[in-house]
Amino acid sequence: MAGIGFELRHMLRKNTLLSLVQAYAYAGVIGSGPWVLSIVGILLVGIFSASVVVPASLVTQFQTSVTYLVACSLIYTGLVQLAFTRFIADRLFEKQRRLVLPNLHGLMTIVLLGAAVLATLALFVALPGLGLAYRLLMLAGFMLLCGVWVLTVLLSGMKRYKAIVGLFGLSYTLIVVCALLLRPWGLEGLLGAFVLGHYVLLAGMWLLVVQEFHPKHQIIAFDFLQWDKLYPSLMAIGFLYNLGIWADKFMFWFFPPTSQPIIGQLRASLIYDLPVFLSYLSIIPGMAVFLVRIETDFVEYYDKFYDAVRSGGSLEYIETMRDEMVYSIQQGLGEIAKIQTLAVLVTFVAGPWLLDALGISRLYLPLLQVQVIGVGLQVGLMAVLNVFFYLDQRRTVLLLCSMFVLLNILLTSVTLAFGAALYGYGFALATLLTLAAGLLLLSKRLHRLEYQTFMLQ
Repeated sequence: MAGIGFELRHMLRKNTLLSLVQAYAYAGVIGSGPWVLSIVGILLVGIFSASVVVPASLVTQFQTSVTYLVACSLIYTGLVQLAFTRFIADRLFEKQRRLVLPNLHGLMTIVLLGAAVLATLALFVALPGLGLAYRLLMLAGFMLLCGVWVLTVLLSGMKRYKAIVGLFGLSYTLIVVCALLLRPWGLEGLLGAFVLGHYVLLAGMWLLVVQEFHPKHQIIAFDFLQWDKLYPSLMAIGFLYNLGIWADKFMFWFFPPTSQPIIGQLRASLIYDLPVFLSYLSIIPGMAVFLVRIETDFVEYYDKFYDAVRSGGSLEYIETMRDEMVYSIQQGLGEIAKIQTLAVLVTFVAGPWLLDALGISRLYLPLLQVQVIGVGLQVGLMAVLNVFFYLDQRRTVLLLCSMFVLLNILLTSVTLAFGAALYGYGFALATLLTLAAGLLLLSKRLHRLEYQTFMLQ
């Protein structure tokens, strides 16, 4: 299907400085747009609400509640995101488009029912003492977010990046506007705006899928549950990758010296959350480079390599395309390293000014600097994992994700034990070690690519 790669190549073919800037800016917006819009939207809700009517404590409760919804929904849906995307990709390769929409309905039924059960147990059993309206809104928000993440990954696989960004922009604009109107209802009003916005987002995404895969006679199907189509390794990868990203955050939230209770049993870590929030904005340039290089140079030579394998191309041509693939990967990782190094340097220089502008103590600066390095390494890790996915090396990705989770938990525990001077180093070091292992394994894999392609079928 036509995707972002065609548009990026069209921009880059002009071979001018302006076209290069346009391509990277476009890729940055497309690759980072959804979560940047999410962060900015929630931040604006807090700023507008706290400055007018809603007490600051209710804004903090709202932002903490939303953070838990996002974290838990991502970890939960990680079980199905990649596996179902692979199922859809296989059906499209087999030209069985009629199976896409019924199986999506089947998956959404299972995911939403599971989300309802889990959220009900958590909100009505594990979190006593909270208001009924608050619990029901949290339940609705969790279910909606689970549906949104499933459809986001599916639409990303369909290369509908612009539509995703547009829908996120629309829904979070609606959330901000509705939050302003519903402020008199306090925390429940803010959560109501959040739920309404994500209902619109989920409905818009579903309509996009229906438009792409016109509904046939069959409404719902569960073909993806067949054992030969389940892909347990992808289920484990999706779960572990999201768990690895959030593990250190949960540890800081529930470690008493670094956190405080916000609402009910939900806790937050002001010392850790603010630097993490700011650091993730620094990876927009790295994501732009990642998207440009993966969707243009690498994919082009990847397609040529495997087309030549399938169509009986000469060994010399196959080896040439392999070499071009390796070179494009090296160039892409090199550019990611350069741009994220620049982001780190900018943070080191402008960090004090940024914290002053936001009214945040400069005591957060060392942790912000460490987190910027850590999330920069995470972009590199994402690029390596993506290449392994293209090569269908699921076991390797599973190994790396398991390593990421274990190292993050272990090293974060060490930093918590040794005190504030080491906060943030656990995540950064875990990402660095996992990235180093991934690069080593990728180098070995690419060196033997022709052998493994032909001889291990």
